[in-house]
Amino acid sequence: MKTEYLEGGRICTAHGVRGALKLEHFCDSARVLAGVKRVFLKNKDGSFSEKRVLSASASGQFVIMSLEGIGSREQAIALRSQTVYLYRDDVPRTDGAMFIADMIGLPVFHAESGERLGEISDVSDIAGRRIFTVRTEGERVLLPDVPEFIKEISEGGMKVLPIPGFFDEADEV
Repeated sequence: MKTEYLEGGRICTAHGVRGALKLEHFCDSARVLAGVKRVFLKNKDGSFSEKRVLSASASGQFVIMSLEGIGSREQAIALRSQTVYLYRDDVPRTDGAMFIADMIGLPVFHAESGERLGEISDVSDIAGRRIFTVRTEGERVLLPDVPEFIKEISEGGMKVLPIPGFFDEADEV
């Protein structure tokens, strides 16, 4: 199920004395998070509060961001470790691109036989390479995002050509 809000990053600490925040981004690049005009913080009751972005810039793997209503170092530090959420429609993406949040739970099929092999349970980046974790019956299979294995990813699922050892009864590529 598609959620209205996506995790955009995590507040690491304050930056300076005027309430700026240093964020670790969860986006494809820091520029994505630095380019939004508003973010959302989750309240204790599960609702979201909108905060207008006053300024933001990418700084290596981090984003330095100033938010409306956060004007002191103490206010910024109080937000440490909180997740910053983005409204789905505020995030630019190219045609055919999917959010990682939307990939979680997608079924995984053998590209040739159509057999259901499992479902995506996690997507991570390890050493600069995207890795899909596929949950099967009682196992976890790690699939690198390379064209030799991953043939298609869409809202209908992922089609793969596994090699022996990836899945119990996988065919050779």
